[in-house]
Amino acid sequence: MSHPLVSVLIPFKNTESFLPECIQSIINQTYKHWEALIVDDGSTDKSFKVVEQYAKKDERIKLLRNNGEGIIQALQLAFKYAKGTFITRMDSDDIMPNNKLEVLTKLLMEYGQKHVAVGQVKYFSKNGVGPGYKSYEKWLNNLVQTGSNYTEIYKECVIPSPCWMVYKSDLIACDAFNPDIYPEDYDLTFRFYKHGYKCIPCNQILHYWRDYSTRTSRTHIHYAYNHFTTLKTKHFIDIDYNVNKTLVVWGAGNKGKIAAKIFLKRGIPFEWICNNPNKIGKSIYGKPMQPFDKLKQIKNSQSIITVANKKAQKEIRQYFNELGLKPVKDYVFFC
Repeated sequence: MSHPLVSVLIPFKNTESFLPECIQSIINQTYKHWEALIVDDGSTDKSFKVVEQYAKKDERIKLLRNNGEGIIQALQLAFKYAKGTFITRMDSDDIMPNNKLEVLTKLLMEYGQKHVAVGQVKYFSKNGVGPGYKSYEKWLNNLVQTGSNYTEIYKECVIPSPCWMVYKSDLIACDAFNPDIYPEDYDLTFRFYKHGYKCIPCNQILHYWRDYSTRTSRTHIHYAYNHFTTLKTKHFIDIDYNVNKTLVVWGAGNKGKIAAKIFLKRGIPFEWICNNPNKIGKSIYGKPMQPFDKLKQIKNSQSIITVANKKAQKEIRQYFNELGLKPVKDYVFFC
């Protein structure tokens, strides 16, 4: 298997101005053994015609129409026709550096199955990249550099949706794109984590992420914070929740309340801690709000922290360190 076929799955909707640059970056790849399955997800602009012109010139490019609606069903359709040994994704508004497929393929062949080849990313925008995205880029790339992605999986999506590659057989084993759960990239990341697929360290930028005001991740309801918190909480219960420990929720903001509702609905007991003096002593959903010191009384705790304030997060980390508690094992940050 010296040159395995790589299937690149690309949903698109109304990205006619970006598609030529995206597709050309794939054509320009140093690794030539690829196929691109590009799925129109109900475009109303000239996107379909743009891709159609490329498909006529290059037989590796296959143009499909989504039978349903949304990214998940578009990915399901693309995957149905994928013939590659390796599977990767691409966003129709982004750009690949010329060596992306070559680097990811070599990494995956070297490390073998049950691994996820990932690359570092870089945001770009004609209007400049904001501090929030720069911070996320730096945080994500630090994880990718060491392959330690899963250590902070409950904070944010630790595998960028358009910059990973896996064996097709491994993707099938973790149910591929079948779950109808958004945000779909974060859900898939959790399933990689659950199945024990290790992330391969990478020190190269392999994806250029375009930021603009109408990007789906900015505007669609599926990528709102409540969807993220719900997804994190449900996967936490499924993967890392330890019934032999006392669960502790930190923070009584919107995210804390979403998590608390899920625990209550599932009959999972928990203690609720917050650092807001106006809330301590009061009850939310019938659960009393308690101060930090409550944790000292719990000998075997497992905490999830939904506190967004960075200064408060540092104080909480320091407090955990003083108590000899370990990240992942004893606590995870949801923010």
